[in-house]
Amino acid sequence: MTTKGRIKQSLSGYYDVLVEDKEYRTRARGNFRKKKMTPVVGDWVDFKIDDNGDGYILKIYPRKNQLVRPPIANIDTAIVVSACVEPDFSPNLLDRQLVMLESNNVRPVLFFSKADLLNQEQREKFESYFNYYSKYYSCYISFENENRQNVLNNLMSDLTNEIVVVMGQTGAGKSTLLNDLKPDLSLETGKISKALSRGKHTTRKVTLLDINGVMIADTPGFSSFELLNITKDTLPLMYPDFVKYQDNCKFRGCLHLKEPKCAVKDAVNKGEILQNRYINYVQFQDMLANKKVRYK
Repeated sequence: MTTKGRIKQSLSGYYDVLVEDKEYRTRARGNFRKKKMTPVVGDWVDFKIDDNGDGYILKIYPRKNQLVRPPIANIDTAIVVSACVEPDFSPNLLDRQLVMLESNNVRPVLFFSKADLLNQEQREKFESYFNYYSKYYSCYISFENENRQNVLNNLMSDLTNEIVVVMGQTGAGKSTLLNDLKPDLSLETGKISKALSRGKHTTRKVTLLDINGVMIADTPGFSSFELLNITKDTLPLMYPDFVKYQDNCKFRGCLHLKEPKCAVKDAVNKGEILQNRYINYVQFQDMLANKKVRYK
């Protein structure tokens, strides 16, 4: 008899499948390799346990979406963890993540970590970023440790009945966030390499964790990111702040680059669109035009 479940964890060719409150360890049949299909965490699958107690995945159900990095499918929301410092905040990397999530119909929720380490000058600069992104995305930050629990409570109330992935640059504080949400997880946290200003990988596998009734995936961090399955024509649609103005552009399908009477460029000049955000957009368009999709 076959059983339907969701893959909770993937590690070294084994897949732990969750059926209600029970887990079954399985492997994928060889025919998936022939079809060049690989099961990933979040997949709905049919599997069977043989007489020897070994489990085999027989079918992967169609995915509503899929991320390549991290490898996970059927996601509702992504918590994008970005460090304010250590490693230094990268608006460029954040915008890449947001573009990728928008292109996969995944709702982004932004969590900015390590804000308590900012000095006054850094804090004032960062608040301008936070206030801007808050216009278009759910954003959470704790500048003082005293109000951190309130911020965490508000974050959890934003995640009811969903499959959520926690993602972000290595060392951004993903595991720390999950430990704060559910202290008995005791996930390992890493330190920043001073030589590279990068975090050391502490999460080495993708796992769905039950945190206060919400299935949240902890994922390995990264220090590079790619733009996949996005074209020069679809890229502008991945920016909700650009979409707000695009109907006022003179030309339909305006790419907001060299076209005259572009409402998006006018908004940038007026300070209504963050200049850094537009600079990143132009860079992404150049990368897509030259098919240079790697970022380091």
